[in-house]
Amino acid sequence: MRILPMPSSPMVFVLLLLTLALTGVITYQAQDAVRSYRRTTERVLADYADLAASEFVRRAQIELEFEAFEPGLRAIEENAAGTAAAATPLPPPKPIVVWIDPVTRLSIDLVRYNFRLGLANGGPASHGLSVSGAEASVAAQSWLRDTLAVHARTVYQSDWPCAVVCAPPARDSQIIVYRAHRDSVSGTVIGAVGFAIQPTGLDEYFKYAMGVRPLLPPSLTRGIPRDSLVAIQVRDSYRRTVYQSPWQHDSALWAEDSLGGRFGHLVARATLHPSFPRASVIEGPPRFQLWLLVGLFLTTIGIVLAALLQLRREHELMSLRADFVAGVSHELRTPLAQIRLFAETLLLRRIRSPAEERRSLEIIDQEAQRLTHLVDNVLHFSRVERQAIQVVPESTDVGALASHVVEGWIPLAAARETKLRTAIESGVMASLDPSAGRQMLLNLLDNALKYGPPGQTVTVGVRLAAEDQGAAVGVEAPGFEGLNGGHRPAVAQLLVEDQGPGIPPRDRERIWERFVRLTPASESAVAGTGIGLAVVRELASLHGGRVWVEGHAGGGARFVIELPGAWRASRSPDGATALDSGSKARPGAIE
Repeated sequence: MRILPMPSSPMVFVLLLLTLALTGVITYQAQDAVRSYRRTTERVLADYADLAASEFVRRAQIELEFEAFEPGLRAIEENAAGTAAAATPLPPPKPIVVWIDPVTRLSIDLVRYNFRLGLANGGPASHGLSVSGAEASVAAQSWLRDTLAVHARTVYQSDWPCAVVCAPPARDSQIIVYRAHRDSVSGTVIGAVGFAIQPTGLDEYFKYAMGVRPLLPPSLTRGIPRDSLVAIQVRDSYRRTVYQSPWQHDSALWAEDSLGGRFGHLVARATLHPSFPRASVIEGPPRFQLWLLVGLFLTTIGIVLAALLQLRREHELMSLRADFVAGVSHELRTPLAQIRLFAETLLLRRIRSPAEERRSLEIIDQEAQRLTHLVDNVLHFSRVERQAIQVVPESTDVGALASHVVEGWIPLAAARETKLRTAIESGVMASLDPSAGRQMLLNLLDNALKYGPPGQTVTVGVRLAAEDQGAAVGVEAPGFEGLNGGHRPAVAQLLVEDQGPGIPPRDRERIWERFVRLTPASESAVAGTGIGLAVVRELASLHGGRVWVEGHAGGGARFVIELPGAWRASRSPDGATALDSGSKARPGAIE
């Protein structure tokens, strides 16, 4: 055996030991990253199962309430007047018709028997019960009287259209659906009407909720058929199975979600197939390569230090990226959910009046505008990051541009209970890219609406000022006729005032940085991406202008965009701007 000599220089030996130690640390970190990746994968899979369960519950609630329970209750109430036991006879149960599509309908024998129960003052013996349909045993009728007498007074909420009670195993596993009637004066419960069904009668409704479309988006499952990945099981409060999909999986990847007290605390369990991690977009943890360790042994201490610095920078970027993705995802989820909800309502033709249909379309349009604004913001930010954004300045009537933006923002402001007020000077011209100007103003308006209180008034102003000189929004701006002659350089200022909490002086520069939010996303109830104000600053800079924020006497914050090289357009005899006769914006309130 040949013994290698020790390095002649102690420093070289120390550097080799240091390199070995750093390699060991990095190896440990790599192994820990793999373990962390696996833990994260498990959490993601749990979230996927929870997403499938909650989506099924949402659909099941709609199907049961509107397609099963409401038709059955309406059939009783339309054909039997009153709620007392001595009223007209109850109608016999009828099949419930469900439209599968515009030309196909399905008749479901859901109801076993109808009942009507009087809940006048007194003990259970005074509660008159009428039954029509399948024969109910004396014990079942006694249980029905006693249970509904208590449930209708202590559990049933006044805003519920109906309620569900699951009978215990000794009561033939039936499910009771009823609607409580209250006295119009005292508000006390005086009776109830409803029907009893077998749990298996709900199979068609659960099947539709299961099969109308995939419970998980195809983007997560690579287009694999849903029946091979997600299994559904519905249980009642006694853990009895009410419904289960034809396929079931023996897997630890499952999540449960409750339909709520109004639906008798039915619980839906979504179970993912054991092969779901391999079948979905989730990849396995990266394999650690031995040659990487050999390469690390051969690197110099300078490269190691550079790598450590780079790792630190990458960690910071990953954290910023995670916050950014979380903010964008949170902002996308709400408008997407609203659009899907009202679109589904329109598709299923559950609109009761033209006014409701118009309101649904208006909400879809508003949420689509929010999505468009968010996407435009992200695209602007991406172009700025790549230094690929270009502005094409042109002679623009700044007041007309601001008025147009405010008019388009009125529906979104109304949805947030905010009033918009304008204080716009006519004829203020500037060399401005209209698309960029619109994006800057939209970002400031969105910021004001997000962080301001309900009922606030947001003021949008446009004025002409000398450099380093301005006027308060809401008062008549001074005349700058001399500016047109070129004696003093003029600037155009766009101002947005809100009545929110304001910006502390120490943070008035930080808010313009990328991804900076004064309240962390994990603690803030307001969704945001942290890039809106950064986009405003970059676009203003490309125009040679500047932006800042300040306080004002009315409280809140005032954001100012200042664009150089502005002028006031000459006026025609009728008072309109010669360059744009259609621009006649005046200070006022838009509500």
